[in-house]
Amino acid sequence: MADLKAQIDAQSTLVKELQKSKGRDDPETKAAVEKMKELRQQMAKPKAADKPKEVSGEEAYYNERMQLIEKMGGTMGAAFPHKFETTMEVEKYIETYASVEQGNRLDDKVEALAGRLNSVRVAGKTAFFSIVGNGHIVQVAMFVDLFKGTEAEFKETVKMFRRGDIVGVQGHPGKSKTGELSIFGTSMTMLTPCMKMLPKDHFGFKDQETRYRQRYLDLIVNVKNRKTFETRAKIIQFIRRYLDDLNFLEVETPMMSTAAGGATARPFITHHNDLDLDMFMRVAPELYLKMLTVGGLERVYEIGKNFRNEGIDLTHNPEFTACEFYWAYADYNDLLKVTEEIVSGIVYKVHGTYDVPFKVEKKDGTKEEVVINFKPPFRKLRMIPELEKSCGEKFPADLESAEANAFLKRMLKKFDLTDNLAPPHTNARMIDELCGTFLEVQCVNPTFIMDHPKVMSPLAKWHRDSPSLTERFELFVMRKEVCNAYTELNSPIVQRERFEGQMKDKDAGDDEAQPIDEGFITALEYGLPPTAGWGLGIDRLTMMLTSQMNIKEVLLFPAMKPLGAAGEGKPFGGAALNGQGVPQITPVYKKN
Repeated sequence: MADLKAQIDAQSTLVKELQKSKGRDDPETKAAVEKMKELRQQMAKPKAADKPKEVSGEEAYYNERMQLIEKMGGTMGAAFPHKFETTMEVEKYIETYASVEQGNRLDDKVEALAGRLNSVRVAGKTAFFSIVGNGHIVQVAMFVDLFKGTEAEFKETVKMFRRGDIVGVQGHPGKSKTGELSIFGTSMTMLTPCMKMLPKDHFGFKDQETRYRQRYLDLIVNVKNRKTFETRAKIIQFIRRYLDDLNFLEVETPMMSTAAGGATARPFITHHNDLDLDMFMRVAPELYLKMLTVGGLERVYEIGKNFRNEGIDLTHNPEFTACEFYWAYADYNDLLKVTEEIVSGIVYKVHGTYDVPFKVEKKDGTKEEVVINFKPPFRKLRMIPELEKSCGEKFPADLESAEANAFLKRMLKKFDLTDNLAPPHTNARMIDELCGTFLEVQCVNPTFIMDHPKVMSPLAKWHRDSPSLTERFELFVMRKEVCNAYTELNSPIVQRERFEGQMKDKDAGDDEAQPIDEGFITALEYGLPPTAGWGLGIDRLTMMLTSQMNIKEVLLFPAMKPLGAAGEGKPFGGAALNGQGVPQITPVYKKN
């Protein structure tokens, strides 16, 4: 290629000399010109090996943005300013100027807004943009006669912006001739260029896998999805305010401990290097909170993460958010009333009604809308009497006995449920399977399932009217557990017996059974007052109030299986991905 260029340069010099000495019409001059044309055609048609590598659309877009950044002074230049002074947020702007009359522009007022561009339309001496600020959208109208600069500067300014760029705009408030609230821009500033192409508005960004792995992109493109997380925040705010008003104290307890107690669940195990000690991520804060109640904090609560090393499905995530509170001198009857007040109060706060629509997917793939009624009082089902009705047989009085084990196995066989339940077939697990089959399926509207057997509730106090049962309830909505509460067991002697029963289940292969926690028993020996304890799953309740069938839709960053390494038919051209599915590469493209 270099030799060809040298030949063209030499031939060009010859043509100039011949034109000067013999004239343009001389045959020799014409022949030299033709020869130069042939050489230039060869230059224009390189060999296949010399052809530049084709650039993908995304790579070309990235290169274009890099060129803009370089033009604006490089990575530390004008494309990334430190600050832009706004006069108000987009939401406040919409609220302030909503009453402006159609076609009017308030030239005596100047406002400055900032946000991300959601749409870009440039045509000659006009340009229209949509700017999104904290989930609210307003139009930016740019006209050359309003712009602070020349026509050439106007065109140069508006053509550099792309959908996804973060910009600042200064201008006059008003409404277009069609009545759309706008800011009529006099200047527009690049604050952060978007260097990746956003999914097209027309097709949307609907792939669930990618939405969960790149939630930031989901929130950029699907602005309405932020409402799910706003609802989640309102739920937490309501609970916190409700408990604060009842003089509860919010606390924080350890995320790691040497014993995994507080709930029947399989824990995550981690290792403390300095102590050379295996530790457990907490499955629940219950035991710590009750220790604080022993210490005189008579009304105490915590909102935080719990971790359970169990399956991932539509309603389970390994880490989840829950609220637990402990209330000295109260019992589960008090908690029934409080649960109705909290849950119905949240629903009314969020929706302005007790009736909440929920879309259910049917077996044929179609969806139907069910209306959940959260108006109290909620329905109550007493577990054992209701199971006796469903099974058509009287349950043994002692549900911890070998006789009860044989009876429950027979019930599973009778209703073809044996294969549904993985071993070990402990009494607690078999009762839970029967409950899920016959009772939970009835719980579409909020329903309390009450008075669980002792064998299912190692931390709950025995029922004052039936010692083989406990004063416990679970609240179910749309057939899913949302809340769990009971009168707390405060006898250290009985608590040790319950823990020992759990250890027998663990020895039988139940890795969800709770171990003996000597520290907790010691705390009980100092005296836990009569206490009621309550826990509510924030994620599940958010699902119910936002009509979501998948728990991942209400978690900003749900647990996801890594997509693997390069070359396995994965997205992003086979690039290695991190746990959230983002390519672990830094693209570097050569300039043309």
